[in-house]
Amino acid sequence: MKKLLITSLAALVVLTGCNTVKGFGKDVSKTGEAVSNTAEKVENKL
Repeated sequence: MKKLLITSLAALVVLTGCNTVKGFGKDVSKTGEAVSNTAEKVENKL
């Protein structure tokens, strides 16, 4: 019973970590897109 509980908790931590990293990657990607769009707008004004 202890092994099952430990295994379940470990799996929960690993899966939660993966989702967090994936979400962080999406946030960084959105930030990069915003910077690129701003740079293009400035370039077009010049």
